[in-house]
Amino acid sequence: MIVLQIIAVMFVATAVRSALGFGEALIAVPILSLIIPVRIAAPIAVVASILVSSFIVCRDWRHIQFKSAKRLIVSTLFGIPLGLLLLKFAPESIVKGLLGFIILAYSLFFLTARKTRSLRDDRFAWFFGFFAGVFGGAYGMNGPPLAIYGSLRGWDPREFRATLQSYFLPASLMGVIGYGVAHLLTPSMLHLTLWSLPAIAFGIVTGQFIHTRLNYRAFTRFLNIGLALIGLALLIQSLVHGR
Repeated sequence: MIVLQIIAVMFVATAVRSALGFGEALIAVPILSLIIPVRIAAPIAVVASILVSSFIVCRDWRHIQFKSAKRLIVSTLFGIPLGLLLLKFAPESIVKGLLGFIILAYSLFFLTARKTRSLRDDRFAWFFGFFAGVFGGAYGMNGPPLAIYGSLRGWDPREFRATLQSYFLPASLMGVIGYGVAHLLTPSMLHLTLWSLPAIAFGIVTGQFIHTRLNYRAFTRFLNIGLALIGLALLIQSLVHGR
């Protein structure tokens, strides 16, 4: 029963990631942690991330905004140490509440505004990449700052998804190396990952099918709805943990 639950979660999470370009870890890790220990759930999500990113990068590399991706990756490296300090010293409820409020406010503004603002160049990529590193180092939440940046840049669905995967692929590979150094790649984790591979593969195909049928307007709307749900979930978590 546990294996079947893990397979179902990984299918849904991978399909979302394949369709929108992010969100898989934000779905998989919290739900899997209700079934299995986080030290096993997190590596499984990272392995899935590598598989999804590799597929999309190989398929859509022509749509990657390499200049943006380079700046995002480099600036993330500077944000990770601050994220680790937050993880160690800052109250989790406050950090998650602040992040949730920012994400929710942004997404609601773009869902309700008649005219949307945009960034015309990559001058602010360092800012968003840095905060992706901060929240990634603290709680593994690189995705939302990157999704906000891609939305502001006005990338079409293929550019958005491909560019984010060019960021997630090296980040996930470094994550697996870190888990290996920390001896977290246990036989049970590898066993559950092998059982999840068919669901991950089917999720990639399903997400690709959905992605190819999203026009820019629908994609932007789904993106901001997804961000709003993530922001709301973080706010709820911060309130529950803050009690």
